[in-house]
Amino acid sequence: MLDVCLLGTAGMMPLPNRWLTSLMLRYNGSSLLIDCGEGTQIAIKEAGLSFKPIDTLCVTHFHADHISGLPGLLLTMGNAERTEPLTIIGPKGLSRVVGALRTIAPELPFEVKCVELEDAEEWVERNGYRIHAFRVKHNVVCYGYSVEIARAGKFSAERAKEQNIPLKLWNPLQKGQTMEMDGVVYTPDMVLGPARKGLKVTYCTDSRPVDAIVHAAAKSDLFICEGMYAEKEKLAKAKQYKHMTFYEAADMAKRAEVSELWLTHFSPSLINAKSYMPKVREIFPNAHLGKDGKTVELMFQED
Repeated sequence: MLDVCLLGTAGMMPLPNRWLTSLMLRYNGSSLLIDCGEGTQIAIKEAGLSFKPIDTLCVTHFHADHISGLPGLLLTMGNAERTEPLTIIGPKGLSRVVGALRTIAPELPFEVKCVELEDAEEWVERNGYRIHAFRVKHNVVCYGYSVEIARAGKFSAERAKEQNIPLKLWNPLQKGQTMEMDGVVYTPDMVLGPARKGLKVTYCTDSRPVDAIVHAAAKSDLFICEGMYAEKEKLAKAKQYKHMTFYEAADMAKRAEVSELWLTHFSPSLINAKSYMPKVREIFPNAHLGKDGKTVELMFQED
């Protein structure tokens, strides 16, 4: 099971009912945060979530509405006597930016590790998550992220018995470990069937529509994408400032054949967003407005 919580949905500035951009994913005792805009700490508390399991933070880009909540979050973690390291992933220059923000959070009881992205596509493995970072099209270097939870093939006791594999090795083999006993090497493929469908969430804000997003989001269980503007007359503004409209996000969701679309990162000027959704659903029927605290539990398909 992968738990998804959209913490903040505002773009540019926080509003009374919207904190700035942030998303939390939780899997197997580990929490992964994408972006950390102003108000993220409050949004985490409002959602009833904990800071302690956060071990990975992915930053899309270095505009303030996506990273300005970081110093306060670090201080809160430090005041809770955290000692486990925090890994932050983001565009080239991340170490410099985090270092500057830490001017007001200089003394922490835990290590902050920075992983800088330089290529158009990169993959990072973290605590059961397979993170695919892909560069998008904004007016500064910006990345989207797909987070996947792989699922191994089904364990076959019959195959294990047929090959006389010792019973004590069944569990580690099922977990993907290669084992050796009495000079014989046993590998997981000896007892596991083909890999089964895992879980996939793709998150993208601050970009024009590009094929890289469609490719990265392909077959996602959930696609969370910016909908900066809903008014069709603001398409020119979206192009000027390298953002997206509701309808462009819906078109990408359709082309990527995702299961569900949540729109987020709304312009502060956007009023009555739900009134635009019928037109959006003409393009992609399973489209929904994101809202602060919106959650879903994604489950593995039954065998």
